[in-house]
Amino acid sequence: MPHDIRLIAVDMDGTLLDASGNVPETLWGLLPRLEERDVTFVPASGRQLATLRATFGDAADAMTFIAENGAYVVRAGVEVASDALEPAVVARAVQRLRRLSAEGYDLGVVVCGKRSAYIERTDEAFRSQAAIYYAALEIVDDVLAIDDDVLKIAVYDFALAEDSVGRALDEIAETHRVVVSGQHWVDIMNPGVDKGVALRRLQAALDVTPAQTVAFGDYLNDLEMLDAADWSFAMHNAHPDVVARARHRAPSNVDHGVITTIEDLLAG
Repeated sequence: MPHDIRLIAVDMDGTLLDASGNVPETLWGLLPRLEERDVTFVPASGRQLATLRATFGDAADAMTFIAENGAYVVRAGVEVASDALEPAVVARAVQRLRRLSAEGYDLGVVVCGKRSAYIERTDEAFRSQAAIYYAALEIVDDVLAIDDDVLKIAVYDFALAEDSVGRALDEIAETHRVVVSGQHWVDIMNPGVDKGVALRRLQAALDVTPAQTVAFGDYLNDLEMLDAADWSFAMHNAHPDVVARARHRAPSNVDHGVITTIEDLLAG
């Protein structure tokens, strides 16, 4: 690998996954080649750990994951780092979101714990969206009554999140991270939690430098992760802010840009 690359962090939706939301078949042959070269391949996503593990099947046991937008880092089944929200913060955020729903915002709330994700809203329109990202998903009467470490609160907005609920959480954003993670998703996390912080923690655990790190992303929740890697790539389909922040460009996820770019790096 050029410049002694040892770590590759890859966003999932809009980056690694194809237009149908699937892992490109060519990745399965690429993973053992990276392992042979002592390169750690890390999916880095807003998705929960259970969903990432299900996506990578038999390979997952030995893999490293950055889940929940950086709030949970696991390597070969062992926790590297986690950052849970205080119960009072969870209550304040959920109550605010309930008020917004009562005011007419069309929202679905996912309280994301270590063991599972939890929802109260049960209609198929919302539940089908939540199920894409949360393989471990429980319907409960009250998300504030669960017994779990809450890593993140994810909000699905049937409008465009950046212009809707993303602008209605200013009070929470004064003390905690509120990040638009997709066209319809907003995540609420502890201050100092993002994919970049998680990647830097992983670099420290693996004794890897930013100069030895590659990162791929397409959306606003990927910005800090790109900052943590000297080899930062914005996908062709990326948000303009991501394009402006990254040092390099990659073909779109539809064109399997992550795979082709890594192959180019392997070839030197």
